[in-house]
Amino acid sequence: MPIPEDVTGEEIDKDVRQELQSLPKTLADDVARNLVMVARLIDEDPEGAYGYSKVALRLASRVAAVREAGGFAAYANQKYAEALAEFRAARRMTGSADLWPLMADCERGLGRPEKALDMAGAPEVHKLDKAGQVEMRLVAAGARRDMGQLDAAIVTLQSPELASNSVQPWTARLRYAYADALLAAGRQGEAREWFAKAVEADKDGSTDASDRLAELDGVEFVDALDENEGGNETGGSGDEQAPAGSDSDEGDKE
Repeated sequence: MPIPEDVTGEEIDKDVRQELQSLPKTLADDVARNLVMVARLIDEDPEGAYGYSKVALRLASRVAAVREAGGFAAYANQKYAEALAEFRAARRMTGSADLWPLMADCERGLGRPEKALDMAGAPEVHKLDKAGQVEMRLVAAGARRDMGQLDAAIVTLQSPELASNSVQPWTARLRYAYADALLAAGRQGEAREWFAKAVEADKDGSTDASDRLAELDGVEFVDALDENEGGNETGGSGDEQAPAGSDSDEGDKE
């Protein structure tokens, strides 16, 4: 697959670069450039990222960072069996528990929420850092929901991290998951409160909490182009939002 000339391979993390030093230099450079492309495309073009990950795997399947990248690319494309296999391989090579939550979520993707819950109670969870433990809690709550256990999912998410006013990288997603579970359980008022809290924490737009909150508040998003076309005759202002209902309270998120 073609790689832009501006991609040198030097962009990768220094720890990954160190792993690649076990390879001949030319090969290491080729693998590094493909890994850079995986990282560059995985959010916007997961299929493209998957293609580059397959090239890297073909070149250096015995490098843990390559197996991990292959796992992430497969996961982004909902190829959960393949992602799980790659994550397991990377874990065997490194001995690290960091991928444990992702492995559990792959089990969910494969329709095995019970297995994911078993993993949530495994000793490996205690080896995770705080971010990993929060991620494991999110996976466990998702598994509970997969099994139709909404109340248990809500309880699973109730934690010191959820109650904390401190905003961490995981805060928005945790609050969002809690709000979404509350809404699924029919607790709309509480859900609105937590969607709003999620909005407060979501500085980089990693969730659609603001849209969910607007939906609960009865705000309808109108395509600006369509509205302008209609506004040529009616004198519309071209506002992007219009209240869809009568008086509504204001609210929060996960």
